[in-house]
Amino acid sequence: MDNEYGDAQEVEETPAPARSVPEATPKVRKQLPQRNVDAFWDKFTTKFPGKIHSVLPADIYAKTKASKAKKGVVSGQVAAKSYDQAASECKHAVEKIAQECRRVNHKYRDPHFDIEWDLKRDRRDCLDGLEMNEDDRAWPKSVKRIPDIFDKPVFFQEGASASDVRQGMSGDCWFLSALCALCNKKDLIDKICVARDEVVGVYGFVFHRDGEWFQTMIDDKLYLIASDWWESSDEEKRTFEMVNRQDAEERYRLANQTGSKALYFAQCTSENETWLPLLEKAFAKAHGDYSSIDGGFTGEAIEDLTGGVTTELFTTDILDKEKFWTEEITKVNEEFLFSCATGTFDKWQGSDEASRIGARNDIVRMHAYSIQEAKEIKGERLCRLRNPWGEGEWKGAWSDGSEQWTPEWMQLLGHKFGDDGMFWISYKDLLRSYQSFDRTRLFGPDWRITQQWTELDVPWFADYNDTKFKITLTQRSPVVIVLSQLDDRYFKGMQGQYTFKLHFRLEKEGENDYIVRSHGNYSMHRSVSTDLELDAGAYSVLMKITARRWQECSTPEAIIRNNVKYRQQKLIQIGLAYDLAHAKGDIRETEEEKVERQKREEKKKAADKKKQREAKSKTNRKQWEYRKREKAREKRHTQKREAYNRKKAEAQKAAEQTEGDPTGEGAAAEPPVNGADAAAGVEGEAEKQAKAGATEDATGEPAPDLASLPSPPADLPDGNAETTNGVAADDQPGDAPAEEAQDEAAQAEAAADETTQESQLSEANVQSIPQVTLNGDPVPASTAPPASVAAPSTVAPNDDYQYDSDVSYTSSIDSVLDFHPDKETYAAAALAEDDAGVEDDLPPTEGDDADAEFENDPWNAVCVVGLRVYSKDKGCCVQIVRPKEEGGGKFGFG
Repeated sequence: MDNEYGDAQEVEETPAPARSVPEATPKVRKQLPQRNVDAFWDKFTTKFPGKIHSVLPADIYAKTKASKAKKGVVSGQVAAKSYDQAASECKHAVEKIAQECRRVNHKYRDPHFDIEWDLKRDRRDCLDGLEMNEDDRAWPKSVKRIPDIFDKPVFFQEGASASDVRQGMSGDCWFLSALCALCNKKDLIDKICVARDEVVGVYGFVFHRDGEWFQTMIDDKLYLIASDWWESSDEEKRTFEMVNRQDAEERYRLANQTGSKALYFAQCTSENETWLPLLEKAFAKAHGDYSSIDGGFTGEAIEDLTGGVTTELFTTDILDKEKFWTEEITKVNEEFLFSCATGTFDKWQGSDEASRIGARNDIVRMHAYSIQEAKEIKGERLCRLRNPWGEGEWKGAWSDGSEQWTPEWMQLLGHKFGDDGMFWISYKDLLRSYQSFDRTRLFGPDWRITQQWTELDVPWFADYNDTKFKITLTQRSPVVIVLSQLDDRYFKGMQGQYTFKLHFRLEKEGENDYIVRSHGNYSMHRSVSTDLELDAGAYSVLMKITARRWQECSTPEAIIRNNVKYRQQKLIQIGLAYDLAHAKGDIRETEEEKVERQKREEKKKAADKKKQREAKSKTNRKQWEYRKREKAREKRHTQKREAYNRKKAEAQKAAEQTEGDPTGEGAAAEPPVNGADAAAGVEGEAEKQAKAGATEDATGEPAPDLASLPSPPADLPDGNAETTNGVAADDQPGDAPAEEAQDEAAQAEAAADETTQESQLSEANVQSIPQVTLNGDPVPASTAPPASVAAPSTVAPNDDYQYDSDVSYTSSIDSVLDFHPDKETYAAAALAEDDAGVEDDLPPTEGDDADAEFENDPWNAVCVVGLRVYSKDKGCCVQIVRPKEEGGGKFGFG
């Protein structure tokens, strides 16, 4: 361009910005939004709910135990019966082992929990679970037997007491705190340590698990902190030899491997007492390994040691603190056992600085304390607590050395100063310093227990399950109802990705309102319970279970694959515990349920047969109608083709007559025409009609597209075959109604009219086309076939190809046939047309994998639950009531 002075000026052109390729518009499914949501939830939830019941192949032991479980209506038994049976079996087993060991002159070596062989061969099955973090591992250095550790070992020294307990290198303060609580009630520890032979080195214990007592046998080997002399490092031996020049090995053993202080895990404060480390070892073996007892709740440990029922209570939820003191805390060691903890929410803001600088007066956060006793003297309400560490005490009022202590109070409470983990605290400070309490109810010999187990499919959105428990009482009685799930600590690592929270409500049959709801535990998920007085009658327990999935956790299948090659014995050990536990959940139908299931199956079978017959009849009918329309279509093709051939022959005849007329009169009467010009004339006429808006022919149907005419078939039907309204006589069904015959006659008549009208139109168009000449001579019409009509095809027509431009607009049925080439699709499309007013439900486009994550790994939460009922009614019984569904299925015995 030029500037203002007229000089040429170069203008630098700015390059056009690169066009960004527009993203492909996602194909939207044409369906109602609710259908999208329904389709998502359909993919989100599995079609095959279920749970792995058996990890080990052909676990006959677990299956045999499951087959012996009671089914139907289960009556109660004395609560102590299960314990008595387990204790008797334990004593018998200890006697048998002792006899065998004495016969062969061997000390007992536990083949299932040999901690020495396991440690020295670096297998670590007794220390580590199936999945372990490196930072959480324990690292003991050696293993020795009781006589090699203690100079004068004794199992009990003046009985078991809370002051004996001292925690070791394991995080099982919850378990040790429970032992401290048990020590205050006479004979509770003795009931756990059932039998022993200290010379042979065999010890028998019993524990409570999932409503039943079971036995555990161990030998007398224990882990130590220090290595054996010859296995210690050279530097360590050299240093010790420099200090102890004579008999360094013996002095090393006395200093590092002798007495309770040498033990790696729990130890008694007395240097020669052994009950605590052996009991801890038996508890670890029962759960598979020492890592499995790291972390827990004291209330659950007390349940495992006593068979009681624990309720969790937050301090802020106590309604009447006076009643809590007079009716609960003061009954500690009688009807209840208590433990307490604090610091549950310390880290919710990301810092635990307050607890580190002693904001709670040296009360350790997230640590279990047991309440030893409660006294009210001279208006003072005081509680004695025990820290299982054996050290670390409260520093507030009534702590050791505080101003509240006088010689009189020291004598009244029998207290001695010293950092032994035992301290007194006022009731007011107890409620202010501790955030939660675990209260465990104990049951005496006058209580009876009844229990049943089952398996439930847990949806993502929880509601009360259709399966319920029925409780029947024959007399008024105090009742404790416990809904529990399996204790997965016994098969830690194989519990899967789902965790469950339980809830239930109690209703009396025939009444619309509930009586009571379960007391929910926020931290402890193993069970929920309620206790109340009930009159004689039938009651229903309705269950609500909520599930949460942890995707980062491994599934049992993955655990099996990861451990089957290298940890065979560990997988067998945990797998056996898993199988025995889940055998409880096997659904075993009663005779009544079996009869009902068989009736449902027979009814369903009859309904399925009827449905199949109706579907087959409907399909046959549609196929007959389909064939009838095809025959009619073939007839219309034949008629149109014959009309076309007649017009063509007449045109050719007229052209020949014109050529043979010397006078030229024929040309004036009818100019010569060839096929190409005739076709052009027909197309021109069609174009004129299109421009004029003529979209329908004389019959009122859409005008045919001449350019889309198919090639004429090689063998045209002669049209002389006997038909009835366009359908071969042998294709007529015997049950065709008379009205259909009338419809077919009318249809054939309309087709004939259409043919006549099209013939007249074609003839008129041909007459209007002028003669074509070449160098003054007329061109024969036979040398130029019509351009719009293809040459006859030599390929046989495909019966499955339904598209026909000549007749595709004659009816709505033909339109359906054009877009659904197979009979099955046609039938489905015909049914879809009946659903008027609903948007098209198109299938998802290929590559639409938005829901693939859920479709490939859907929600599949299944929980094994059990109901235990403690009462003083001898006639109390429990029954599982399942829904009577027509469809059957896994949970309906289908």
